[in-house]
Amino acid sequence: MDDFFNRQKIEMPTQQISGSLSAVAIRHLRRNKIAMISFGIITLYCAIAIGAQFGWLAPGYNDKHTKERILETGARRSMLREYEPPSREFWFGTDIFGRDVFQMAVYGVRTALMIGLITSLIAIPIGLLMGVIAGYFGGIVDEIIVWFYSAVSSIPDLLLLLSLSLLFGRGLKGVYLAIGLTSWVSLCRLTRAEVAKLKNIEYVQAARALGASHLRIIIRHIIPNLFHLVIINFTLRFCYAIKAEVILSYLGIGVEFGQPSWGNMIQGANLELQRGVWWSFAAATAAMFFIVLAFNLFGDALRDALDPRLINKTGSR
Repeated sequence: MDDFFNRQKIEMPTQQISGSLSAVAIRHLRRNKIAMISFGIITLYCAIAIGAQFGWLAPGYNDKHTKERILETGARRSMLREYEPPSREFWFGTDIFGRDVFQMAVYGVRTALMIGLITSLIAIPIGLLMGVIAGYFGGIVDEIIVWFYSAVSSIPDLLLLLSLSLLFGRGLKGVYLAIGLTSWVSLCRLTRAEVAKLKNIEYVQAARALGASHLRIIIRHIIPNLFHLVIINFTLRFCYAIKAEVILSYLGIGVEFGQPSWGNMIQGANLELQRGVWWSFAAATAAMFFIVLAFNLFGDALRDALDPRLINKTGSR
């Protein structure tokens, strides 16, 4: 019976911290107008992406349109519709193939959010796992992991990104892997430092003294206290992934031609600007600007709201 109550006392701090942190974070975010506006913009983009996915928006583009069909359609329409300026019929004008720039920008939202989500789901588990292992076990394991992520971070991001993109080939899968495998280092570094502190907390040491396994300690007491780092890193990874896709597609090694994306739109607008056709470039950059700005502002608000030090200031919030 005494052992049962001891275990309950050991496990309580993690649950109290998680609950208090969530309550403080939500209350803090609700009072932050910039955070709420940013969250509204992110929600709007998500709704647009869902609408494009199911054909409710941008019905002229979907995954069944191959490169050849898009080119054929563009060639057929370009006789009358190429380079039309913004109008009531075409809100953002048309491109060289007569395609509606507004529809391309809308479908580009879906592509951008898919890239941000999938690359984050690749990078975060890698960074979290390696950071936890390095920080918890220390010693030679820590030295090897630190050496590895130091070697990776010493390579310029763009050079590493380009190398992996060429290795995996052009297309969405290549973009997912290239960005996902190059964006885990920062989370690994932060997680390692945080775990190195958490493993010396009293209730973690008590759990170890009671014979709890390393796996149980990590899952029950360490990882729950890393959620704030994961959430913040997730928002930052989104911005990085969106910008990285634009760079890769602009250089011709990202999303395949025929798949609407902001990077492909900017690449196509490179020559159009010389003719005074500015609307494709403006639509892509504006769409990218607002989502990146919203994620950055919301990420900053999350970083402040999820600061564990706020737990001791709950009453003042």
